[in-house]
This record gives sequence, structure tokens and C-alpha cells, in this order.
Amino acid sequence: MLFTDLSSISSFDQLVEVLGANKLWVAIHLLLLSVLTLWALTSRSSSTTSSATLGRSASGSRKQVVIGHTKKMTQDPVSLDPPKDTPFTAHELSQFDGTDVSKPIYVAIKGIVFDVSGKREVYGPGGSYHVFAGKDGSKGLGKSSLKVEDAVADYSTLTEEELKVLDDWVVFFKKRYNILGKVVQNTPT
Repeated sequence: MLFTDLSSISSFDQLVEVLGANKLWVAIHLLLLSVLTLWALTSRSSSTTSSATLGRSASGSRKQVVIGHTKKMTQDPVSLDPPKDTPFTAHELSQFDGTDVSKPIYVAIKGIVFDVSGKREVYGPGGSYHVFAGKDGSKGLGKSSLKVEDAVADYSTLTEEELKVLDDWVVFFKKRYNILGKVVQNTPT
């Protein structure tokens, strides 16, 4: 019986006979199905594993770190310029919010100004973190909040846990973005 005659199979014995006569075809398709299933399970960002692994994507630009049951994406080290100490007033900083595509995008955290222009898709208009562009949004980062009202420089009301989160953001930014300067108070003219 040929494999194309599946519609005529009426018993388990006939099915076993068809599969036995087409062992190579069945083996290839089972292998293909297994590979596709494995690929689907490992390529999902929400999949879990209990082992620790380190790997590279096809582009080689990111490493996937799996610790416990959580996957985190980390970037390869970035070559950064030496930190600068340019003073920025809040008004000056607001000019670099990504709305003018001819200008870079700056984000400040705890008064430190970072150039995030390389991630315009994230910090520019419509980006997931645009709320922090052109300002010091320390409170919002510490609270893990994307609310406009939380994206302010004053982080004095943060809890101890939120201050730790904010410090983690500073470390994250220092490893990935050039430091351009510091936010200063408006000076009288």
C-alpha cells in the first residue's frame, strides 16, 4: 500500500503496514518535525530552561544569557568615548528629545547626560522609552514606570528597592552610552 492511499486506511494494522512500507519518508518527516519544534521552543523569548547557557545570535551582536528560568539579552561591550563634563540646563536638554531628526537624542539619569542616539527607535518619538528623551527621568526609571508624570529628575521619594533599580539603570547606561555631561540648575543671566 502506498502512502498516498491514506484515505483507504481503516484499521490500525493497515496504518502500521503503510508506515512500515514508507520508513524512510516517515523518518525524514519526524526528524524535520523534531528540528522545527526544537527551533520554535528555543527561539521564543518567553521559553524557559533550568540550565545556564551563553550563546550568540546569527548576527553575533547579542548574547543570550539564561539563568534559572529567565532569559536576559545582553549586548557585546561597546567602545565608548571618554566621559565629558558639559553642563546642560533642563531647557537645553529638552532640545534633544528626538523630535528633531537632525539632532541627537539625550537622556539624563541622576543628573548624568547620555547620548542614546544610536537607539533612536527606542528613545525617539513612538519608541518605548521616548518618555525619558530630552530630560532627566530618574524617578520613572527607578519606579520602572513609563508614565509621563513619573519621568522627572527628583527621585527623593523612591524606596530603597527603587533606588537600587535606578542605580542599575545608571550602570546599564554607563556601559552602553557615551556620557556627555551633567544637568545643572539654570544660571541667572
